[in-house]
Amino acid sequence: MPRRHLRVTGAAEAAPLWAALRALRTELDVPEEFPADVLAEAARAAASPRLPAYDATDIPLFTVDPPTSVDLDQAMHLARRDGGGFRVSYAIADVAAYVTPGGPLDAEAHRRVTTLYFPDEKVPLYPTALSEGAASLLPGQTCPAVLWTIDLDADGRTERTDVRRALVRSRAKLDYEGVQKAVDDGTAEEPLALLAVIGALREQQEVDRGGISLDVPEQEIVERDGTYELAFRAPHPADGWNAQISLLTGMAAADLMIASGTGILRTLPTAPDGAVARLRRTAAALRIDWPHHVSYAQLVRSLDPRRPHHAAFLQECTTLLRGAGYTAFAGGRIPELTTHAAVAAPYAHCTAPLRRLVDRYASELCLAACADEPPPEWVLAALDRLPKEMADGTRRGNTVERECVDIVEAALLRGRVGEIFDAVVVDVKDGEPSVGTVQLTDPAVVARIESDSAKLPLGERLRVRLAQADPGTAKVQFAPA
Repeated sequence: MPRRHLRVTGAAEAAPLWAALRALRTELDVPEEFPADVLAEAARAAASPRLPAYDATDIPLFTVDPPTSVDLDQAMHLARRDGGGFRVSYAIADVAAYVTPGGPLDAEAHRRVTTLYFPDEKVPLYPTALSEGAASLLPGQTCPAVLWTIDLDADGRTERTDVRRALVRSRAKLDYEGVQKAVDDGTAEEPLALLAVIGALREQQEVDRGGISLDVPEQEIVERDGTYELAFRAPHPADGWNAQISLLTGMAAADLMIASGTGILRTLPTAPDGAVARLRRTAAALRIDWPHHVSYAQLVRSLDPRRPHHAAFLQECTTLLRGAGYTAFAGGRIPELTTHAAVAAPYAHCTAPLRRLVDRYASELCLAACADEPPPEWVLAALDRLPKEMADGTRRGNTVERECVDIVEAALLRGRVGEIFDAVVVDVKDGEPSVGTVQLTDPAVVARIESDSAKLPLGERLRVRLAQADPGTAKVQFAPA
């Protein structure tokens, strides 16, 4: 599911923003260097992985990722089926072919849990010899993968799912902009052109079941002449089509695990009324019309992420996803909550094993379910503790995200202390009506506000003065003007 994307370019090494990001990594005890025994095991595994017998290197797979990405979890091939419908071949990096359960590499992955993304760098889950090398589905490289074959009908509904280990080889590394251009100008070959066809069908399936995908823009902070400017990269339709293939696979994985009686799902209850009410106030702050008869899903689909105030609102929509968790089960004891509210269906994380610990286990559970075999003992032994590990790792990732946003916004406003801005009060602290949160119209910043004595006018527009903007303490604070 979407997260805020923050990227910093053009900043000098001594810039306060860079220094604050380094300090944040130290404060959060973010693991950066891998221990020597972990690196040694990764090097051995990269040279000698456990290879599957099934050879699927004849499938001309391709990847779609940001142009600078080299940790490539997924590769796909799309085709029309005889008699109608489509076949999705989706290869997922087989991390279990390199990681020995109980070994140093496995233990370090359980300590890290996820890859952490900072505006200036990433802290990987696995050593780069694997995550950006041997295990990555790089073009021209033959490597082990978990190969999903999902047959769809003419409307994009799943008819059949097969999962097996296979040797695969990607033919091309594509990026979203290039994919969009090829589809738009009609030069895309059929396997790529079908991404638009199948993506659109799956988006319609999402609408029909009441799900919602957020087109969250990437926030880019660029340093110019000693100050920072905010820019957005709105996602292309190709971003959404690609995400639908991953979502399709995650839903198929959940169905397999539920049918087998053993699994680990990504679950999210329906958002509480208070969270939606706060989001309505944010919409008002950004001058987005949200009539009461219009549902959240309908509103989000009407937004254009290329428009700055819509982009800012989509960023805030991610707050409704914060109640998501992981639910493990075994022995046929299906949990009460199996669905993810944003997906509007059962869903599992299984398509990003190079960047997320749980996906390695989900792959094993799906392989076992499809083969009608019991899961490996090492998977069952870890199942009970995985939800907490993932919760802790996700919490750290969310903290990184939140603190990075605060640092970047402080850097953006550095040097503007004392200036007056137009804002709307989107939240007031319980029991302290003079303390709350404001959403600026321009730039798109959400920050704390304190009034000396007056009660803050919740949901109303307010002129505010920037009282503090310090990247070093990640603090931005306003006061009524």
